[in-house]
Amino acid sequence: MKNYLKLIFLSLAILTFTPFTALADDAPAAVVETININIADAQTLTELKGIGEAKAEAIIAWREENGAFESPEQLLAVNGIGEATLENIMQQITLQ
Repeated sequence: MKNYLKLIFLSLAILTFTPFTALADDAPAAVVETININIADAQTLTELKGIGEAKAEAIIAWREENGAFESPEQLLAVNGIGEATLENIMQQITLQ
C-alpha cells in the first residue's frame, strides 16, 4: 500500500511540473538592444547601465573633440568612465 501511494504521489508530481518545464524551454531569449556610441544623443546614452547625464555629456564632448570612437576601449579616455563601467556596458554598445 505504501509503495502504491508513493507511486501515485510521484506520478502527480511529474505531471504537475512537466508543463512548467516545457514553457521554460520555449521562452525566447532576451534581446539586448545595442546603442551606437558614435551617433547616440545624451538621452539615449543614459539607457546604458551606469551612464548618467554627466557621463553621457562627457562621452559626447569626447566624441566631438576627438572624432568617432574606433574601439570600445577608447571610452576609458572619457572622464568618469572606468574599467567597471566599460565592462558593464560592453554588450550594449556598438560603433556602427
